[in-house]
Amino acid sequence: MALEIEHKYLVVNDSYKAIASSADHITQGYLSRNPEATVRVRTINEKGFLTVKSRNKGCVRNEFEYEIPADEARQLLQLCEKPVIEKTRYRVPFEGFTWEVDIFAGDLEGISLAEIEIPTDDTLYKRPPFVGENVTGNPDYYNSNIHRLARKHSLQHT
Repeated sequence: MALEIEHKYLVVNDSYKAIASSADHITQGYLSRNPEATVRVRTINEKGFLTVKSRNKGCVRNEFEYEIPADEARQLLQLCEKPVIEKTRYRVPFEGFTWEVDIFAGDLEGISLAEIEIPTDDTLYKRPPFVGENVTGNPDYYNSNIHRLARKHSLQHT
């Protein structure tokens, strides 16, 4: 069983760009958004992945990820519930950890999140200057639910 322990934050500035080690284009969709077991398909650049995640228990959940052929991932994305998410993911080393900063595009443009995966739920780490509010326990910011923010976000900017 693979455990994922992560904390998630809103991004408050773009200072991460100066120290990012890489950036990847990600397209992802959900074959199931059932909170007990979400099933995600994604492409990262030219690779495909299928991922199953269990319900969160605080900042911990089970995660099973498998690489699949990219052309099959693109076909599966056509079967996903709408909307399909487009984002750029920056990998940012900071104080011994790698942060992942997701900059969303399309209907979610303007939403930016930073995540850190940690080995145990009580691991201490320093927050980089580009992170703000901790949204770890807020289900609105789970990738499987983030499409709901598109409406809220567009209403705030009209």
